[in-house]
Order: sequence, then C-alpha cells, then structure tokens
Amino acid sequence: MPHEPMPPWIQASDPAPGRTLPLIALLVGVVLAGCRPEHETARALRSACESGNVAACDTLGGRLLRGEYVLQDDMGAARLFERACTADVGTSCASLGAMVQRGNRAAKPDSTRALELFRKGCERNAMDGCERLGELYEKGAGLPRDVARAAVLFRQACDGDEMKGCARLGALHVKGEGVAQDIPAAASLFQRACSDSVSLGCLGLGRLHAAGAGVAKNDSAAFTLFERACEAKEGEGCFEMGRAYEEGRGALQNFDRAADLYDGACEGSDVAEACARLASLYDRGAGVHPDTVRATRLRAQACRLGHRESCPPPKATGT
Repeated sequence: MPHEPMPPWIQASDPAPGRTLPLIALLVGVVLAGCRPEHETARALRSACESGNVAACDTLGGRLLRGEYVLQDDMGAARLFERACTADVGTSCASLGAMVQRGNRAAKPDSTRALELFRKGCERNAMDGCERLGELYEKGAGLPRDVARAAVLFRQACDGDEMKGCARLGALHVKGEGVAQDIPAAASLFQRACSDSVSLGCLGLGRLHAAGAGVAKNDSAAFTLFERACEAKEGEGCFEMGRAYEEGRGALQNFDRAADLYDGACEGSDVAEACARLASLYDRGAGVHPDTVRATRLRAQACRLGHRESCPPPKATGT
C-alpha cells in the first residue's frame, strides 16, 4: 500500500509517522489473545481494512478508541478515522471531529477542524455529527450562535435515533429557544433519551418531575432520575441529587451526602450553583465543619462560573 502522509492535526509525537501499513498491525496494537468470536471479528476487521474496506477501518477505529478486544490506541484510531473520513464515511468524520475537538495525545485540539468534520459527518448521515454540530450552533462556538439552526440539527439527529439530539431538543423546548416552548414535548423527548440511557435525558425528565411540569410532580421519581444521571458522570445530575438530599425531597435529608455531591459537581464539573450551595453549607456548618474561608473561595468560584448571586455587589461610584 502506498505511503500515507501524516495529517497535520496528528500530534508530532507520533512514534512512527513514516509507517502506515503494516501500520495497521502496529496501530491495532495487538488483538488480544484468545479464540473468542469477538477477537476473530477484530482480526477480520483488520484484514478488511488493510484490503481497502473503509467501513471496516471505521469500525476498527472505534474499537481501537474504546480498547474493545484490541489494545486501546488513540493514535491508531485517529489514523483510521482520517482514512475513512477522506473516503466519505460520515461516522468516521464525526468520530475524528470529537477527538480533534477535545484534543488528546493523538490529535491536537482544533475547533475549526472539528467544526468542518462535524459538518461533513452530518452531511453524510452521521447523526452524531449532526448533534455535535447543533451543540456548536447553540453555544456559538466557532460560528455565529443560531439556536434555530441548532434545533433543526437536534431534530435531525433525534429522528436518526441519536438520543443526545432528542435530549438537547427537549431542553430547547423547555426554554422555548429556537423552537416553541412545549413542556409535554420536552417530557416525551427526555423520556425517549433516558430510556436509551442518555444522562441528559434523565436529568431533564427528573427536573420536570421535580417541578411537576409536563409530567406528574414526583420527588421520588425525580431523585431516581437524578441518581441515574449522576452515576453516568453528569455533573448537573449530581448537583440535583445533592439538592434533593439537602432539602429532603425524594430522599431523607442528609447534609453530609449533599456536601459530597456538591463538591463533586463544583470541582469536577464546574456546576456554578453546586459551588454556591456548598459555600452555604460551609457557612452554616451543615454536613461539613464551618469554614468561612472555604465558603468565600467557593462563592468566588461560583461567581466566575456565572452564578450572579454569588458575585459581590458592584462598588458604588462617587457622584
């Protein structure tokens, strides 16, 4: 197979930029020993990819990224996604875009390149690409903010069974941004996403149950949904679970547990209100030892993260 130039976004620390195939044998790492059917499938994918089957390269790249029956190899995954994306495999474009967006030892962070890859993936029917492109439009990250366009992309992703798209579209329906405010529609979208184990869907549905909006008010159901979101490492879910413990809604009041959850959501996920509520617990000595210095630091952190109530009042100007 002819030499493949190293894409410019790949980290210069690539240990063997001049090797391609039998690059595949190298970047696959080593297919784990054994005779299980999954290992044979991995070997078959490697062989098919080496023979020019770009769909097999896409699948094998995903396995390398996850370390699924092969040794995990981000660099190898990135190379395979690049090859398949160049051959118009949309899912590879979206997967590569996600790697480039966050950056790692295999790919330099490049928001412009990520945007291009998500757009290319979406145009080639990769619903994950549509959902991620919608996120960029919603946030105005790398392009003008356009929530209506984001809603269209989330709907496209949701209709294509990308459940994160359903959850994000539900959140827009709650706020009435880019789409009409429609709480029952939001509840349905959240339920669909949560049933597919998407933490954002569980979080959104839990908040509706806590508020009694679009669904029956049910603190116990809300708590269970927040717990599911938190277990999936969703910081907002951990915050909501902590608030339920603090207020005794859906669970017995437990300040110790609330403090632990707020701490994780504040320090680990940058949830502004979690920092603010943890500061309040330190002021009161509820679940933690009183510590005004720590409380002050947490309020400053909450303010930096956008919690306006935690910010000091503006200094009066002289007249």
